[in-house]
Amino acid sequence: MPAEWEPHDATWIAWPHHEPDWPGKFEPIPWVYAEIVRALSVSEQVEIICHDETVREDAEACLDMHGVARNTYRLHIAATDRVWLRDSGPTAVHDSIGLVSLMRWDFNAWAKYDNFAHDQRIPDLVHVVSGLPIVNAVRPDTGAPLVLEGGGIETDGLGTMLVTEEWLLSDVQVRNPGLTRADYEKVFADTLGITHTIWLGEGCVGDDTHGHVDDIARFVAPGVVVLAHEENPEDENHARSLDNLQRLSRARDARGEPLRVVTLPFPRAVIMDDQRLPASYANFYIGNSVVLVPTFNDANDRIALNTIAELFPTRQVVGIHAVDLVWGLGTLHCLTQQQPSARAL
Repeated sequence: MPAEWEPHDATWIAWPHHEPDWPGKFEPIPWVYAEIVRALSVSEQVEIICHDETVREDAEACLDMHGVARNTYRLHIAATDRVWLRDSGPTAVHDSIGLVSLMRWDFNAWAKYDNFAHDQRIPDLVHVVSGLPIVNAVRPDTGAPLVLEGGGIETDGLGTMLVTEEWLLSDVQVRNPGLTRADYEKVFADTLGITHTIWLGEGCVGDDTHGHVDDIARFVAPGVVVLAHEENPEDENHARSLDNLQRLSRARDARGEPLRVVTLPFPRAVIMDDQRLPASYANFYIGNSVVLVPTFNDANDRIALNTIAELFPTRQVVGIHAVDLVWGLGTLHCLTQQQPSARAL
């Protein structure tokens, strides 16, 4: 599995249409998406899945309003349940000669929701549109389809993987009953070429996926990890982020090298309808020429943007307002899925 900062042929998203994902606040969400496409389309194709013809027309009108050139994106009509393509879409990998294939995970809506039949078919659409071969991931014990989500895996492109125990080893929202730590490490090796897995503890408060790593820890270069860290000991994220900081400080990557850990603050708690939302600057997305960073009308926005800009000196860092977006319980990394370019060997 290549690192996210490696060149992309395209980024995949699904246009929002499911109002219950943003109850009472759906109206601004398509405009947030238009800003995402506007920023990404400068340097890569954006492939947009539209639930039906009405959604396609709405997407095109919205993008036109934002001045996005029509030759920089494509609209594909296919039914979706939700927009979180990081999890429902396939994960792209390089084969031994650097060509791209798609890895299809089984998707069961984070072992939490009942409506996911449309989203289960998204890998087929990506396969057909891209023309890339697709491989079905299976359990190592039974050969049955393996349930995973792209938001739970993070790699440096050199064989190192970050995952959390909360996501895969707890007894809540169990994806693959019976699989052990060793089983998952075998899966990562067989499907993604991972030779070393670093297990973090818990994800952030409010994450309904139950522990996805892309809200807390991200590789930004070989040997360099950014970690969302809460310094306030009174905050629920403090103990869990401190534990993850200690784990990363002791860890080594697949090359046997220690990690450089750069901390990002959390924004102050984002509360909606008495529910704390998974607001995190770590849920950024790395495009070919930009890094899109969620912002939350918070004093820490500036710190996060400056920190990430220092880590990506050759890319433009763009803040995307995400206070409304995170009401859907995800932000920029959750809704995007990269289609990497072939790698020259």
